[in-house]
Amino acid sequence: MKSQYNSRAILTALLICGAVGMFNETSLNIALTNLMEVFQISAATAQWLTTGFMLTLGILMPMSGLLLQTFSTRKLFIGSVVSLILGTLIAALAFNFEMLMFARVLQAVGMGLLLPLMFNTVLVIYPQEKRGAAMGLVALVIMVAPASGPTIGGLLIEYLTWHYIFWFSLPLLVIGLLIGLKYLKNVTDVTKPRIDLLSVLLSTIGFGGVVFGFSKAGEGSEGWSSMVVITSIVIGLVALVLFILRQNMSDPMLNLSVFKYPMYVIGMLLIMSCMLISMSSTIILPMFLQTGKGLSVLITGLMLLPGSVLSGLIQPYVGRLFDKYGPKWLVIPGLVILIVMLWFFTTISPASSVAFIIALHIGLTVGIALIWTPAQTNGLNQLPPELYPHGTAVMNTLQQVGGAIGTAVAISILTGGMEKYLYGSSDPTKLTEIANAMTAGSQGVFLFTMIIALIGLILAFFIRRVVNQEERHSAH
Repeated sequence: MKSQYNSRAILTALLICGAVGMFNETSLNIALTNLMEVFQISAATAQWLTTGFMLTLGILMPMSGLLLQTFSTRKLFIGSVVSLILGTLIAALAFNFEMLMFARVLQAVGMGLLLPLMFNTVLVIYPQEKRGAAMGLVALVIMVAPASGPTIGGLLIEYLTWHYIFWFSLPLLVIGLLIGLKYLKNVTDVTKPRIDLLSVLLSTIGFGGVVFGFSKAGEGSEGWSSMVVITSIVIGLVALVLFILRQNMSDPMLNLSVFKYPMYVIGMLLIMSCMLISMSSTIILPMFLQTGKGLSVLITGLMLLPGSVLSGLIQPYVGRLFDKYGPKWLVIPGLVILIVMLWFFTTISPASSVAFIIALHIGLTVGIALIWTPAQTNGLNQLPPELYPHGTAVMNTLQQVGGAIGTAVAISILTGGMEKYLYGSSDPTKLTEIANAMTAGSQGVFLFTMIIALIGLILAFFIRRVVNQEERHSAH
């Protein structure tokens, strides 16, 4: 059955479009300071260009299981890539904040459809024993594209303008679309499940409310004590509880029986932890390098390049090692490396050498690379094939929620640490004092992410390799 697909061409089309979409998720992080000046907006408003992207993904992802069963693979692929192309084109032409924000939402809609489609397609067209290597390539895209965003974005801003971040992406998306149109076949069964509007509404309010609440907590002086934050998170959590109860019906929008599979749950929690750590460091490190160390956008981007490249180069090998040895011997060392690097990150200051910070960033990206593919593939392998759309939907949703929470909490800790430092400063407007405040705030963020990694390490001791007998039998 598997041989009827040109799996390499299909994977190439998905990876090109996925890479550009993920690159777009973080490429603006390095331009936020620049955009604040251009559009005359505050840091809290500028942050919405990243948070709004993830908020849209958080709302759309839970519906992806339903969409995968309602529309054919080709229709979903075309719809997602066209949305990405339109969003990227509008962003490239944007002349005010509102126009750029609308473009970001369109891009996020494209990614919200494309990511689950990519995972689900890999699960269908690759047999279990070759899946690690294919998932390694998918992980390469998901980890390296956002990690290289600040580097390429920095180069484009230094020599051109921020608009070129999007002009750079546009032709690649068109190439991906053309390859997909030629080679992508309908690989999933369209079952046309009943659309439960109440579930859609509760899911939107639930995930949207939680992500929005956490995002608002990172803004303004009130932070977590703000009524908007508290109300949003409470309403979101109540809606999520009602949504979960609603999924007990015979044809659920999101089949939560995936949580009955322990390796899937451990894999999902480890992916959430990685996403939280990755998004926190991706947004805080460029800020520290520019404000704390006073480096240019270009130098900041180049400093983040070696880690991004190296983690990309090892991802396919990690996938193959997983196929051969299973998850434990990759995940545990990955978390130990992560904890050590984050501990050293809590000691960085304006006096830290460039080489030291580059080495730490390389260690951080390599640690995440060792965890991501094995945890994710092992978790999805435990599910029976009929739960693949739901398993990928849940994992992608919680991954985005984790990323949004990570970004919001990181900004919140950074802001709080800076305000606390400057409150006791004799001259809070002095550049050296602002740099020291940025250092204090950044160290707090890395301490928080180190605690997350320690929890991940405890979880990793329970991971074990799974072989899905049901799928094995159907393959023979």
